[in-house]
Amino acid sequence: MRELYRADLERLGRDLTEIARLVHRAVMDAQAALEAADVHGAERVISEDARIDQLQESLDEQAVRILALQAPVATDLRTVVATLRMSSSLERMGDLARHVAQLTRLRYPEHVIPEPVRTVFTAMCDAAVEVAEEVVLLLETQDLAHGDRIDALNEDVNALHVSVFRAIAAPDWSATPATTTDVTLASRYLERFTDHGLSVAAKVRYLVTGEWATHRPDATGS
Repeated sequence: MRELYRADLERLGRDLTEIARLVHRAVMDAQAALEAADVHGAERVISEDARIDQLQESLDEQAVRILALQAPVATDLRTVVATLRMSSSLERMGDLARHVAQLTRLRYPEHVIPEPVRTVFTAMCDAAVEVAEEVVLLLETQDLAHGDRIDALNEDVNALHVSVFRAIAAPDWSATPATTTDVTLASRYLERFTDHGLSVAAKVRYLVTGEWATHRPDATGS
């Protein structure tokens, strides 16, 4: 019985990492579609988000089953509860990558991002992709150096997010209201994406150290 219990816990970890890998792929594809105004790539991101949702639902069902039938305590309880919360953050990251792809589909064949801020969005997307990659590595290894990198990348994205709003508010901003809305939304999606990556990192840090780093914000927003 205990061997089955340990196997169930290990499966939770594997499934969580698999969701993270799918999120990494989703944000990479969303960036490629956004930058190339590729409607087919955008459609792929949108349709494949269902796989992330299905895996998250299955993982959550496994975790609830373990809580109900095995009544884990101490470290195991922390692991199961943290896994539930991390799966929610990862699912939301998948949703945010999908939202970026939906903007691409909405504005096709035009580009979503106007020329004046494309360099900023390239940097934001690159950072979001790296955050997703670091989340995968963090879950695979529990090496907290990956968590530190996520923290740094999140700070970079926050600064870029602010710069987008400064650009929109500048006197020489001449984009249409629709484009301005798209730029605002895209920036928000990417900023929230890295926030949720930071939330996952905080949960792993807690599991490894047993301490909750209260100075690290927890991404609980949508």
